[in-house]
Amino acid sequence: MNPQPSIDSVRRVLVVGSGTMGTQIAAVFALAGYDTTTSDLDPAALERSREEARRRLGRLAEKGRRTREEVEQALARMAWTTDTPAAARTADFVLEAAVERLDVKRRLFAELDEAAPAHAILATNSSTIPSSLLVDATDRPDRVCNMHFFNPALVMACVEVVRGPQTSDATVETTLELARRIGKQPVRLNREVPGFVANRLLGALRDEALRLEEAGVASFEDIDVAARTALGHPMGPFELMDLVGIDVAYLIRMAAHEQTGDPDDLPHPSVTRLYEQGHHGRKSGRGWYEYAAG
Repeated sequence: MNPQPSIDSVRRVLVVGSGTMGTQIAAVFALAGYDTTTSDLDPAALERSREEARRRLGRLAEKGRRTREEVEQALARMAWTTDTPAAARTADFVLEAAVERLDVKRRLFAELDEAAPAHAILATNSSTIPSSLLVDATDRPDRVCNMHFFNPALVMACVEVVRGPQTSDATVETTLELARRIGKQPVRLNREVPGFVANRLLGALRDEALRLEEAGVASFEDIDVAARTALGHPMGPFELMDLVGIDVAYLIRMAAHEQTGDPDDLPHPSVTRLYEQGHHGRKSGRGWYEYAAG
């Protein structure tokens, strides 16, 4: 009989992947009182993650959104390691936030399944790779799901919880309640659908914006202005691509195409061009827009 998870058993969290999303997600859990470890194979990436966590949490205190004491307590709950299996052995909930590549995620889930306690949920933050493509790399298909955060994870309230065909009710309910306890507003998806809910809505807007720009109807700057001033969006679709990362947008579409084989799912040529030129948005100093150093 497989042990079913419960919210009361979740005390220690492992986040696999120390990029911007992984770092912020770990900080969210730590702020909510969970002992949280972030793992990555690259020691330099972990050091950057540590500094980013201090900087971002410090900014919350500076803006009065958190007290200095809350920030220091959260940082004290955070740890960083290159030994993912060792961290998984004491984790009650594991969230994978690695690169959007199916082969990488499958290897990780096999490794995590072997190391993590039997009651632990293995979740992926992926918005394009559903958990049903990962479960057969594990011996716990009922305790695998998607838990998709949005960038910037410290600010955005939405978390999509997506059940796969084999995900148990206990896994879904535990993950939904965990999202609430870390201060998020969970959205329950009763079945898998490519892109889930929010990104399908955003994707439709982004794809139309790319078509308008390509056709010369308006510049990308003016399209962003229209989205902000007419639709009330906090930023336009091109600004959002730069914030999330052109590389992320490219890899998400490539992952979708790998699943469907549909040419319409390939990245837009403009996105591919920026990706291949190394213009990945704010993180690289240039995407659709150029950004000052720092």
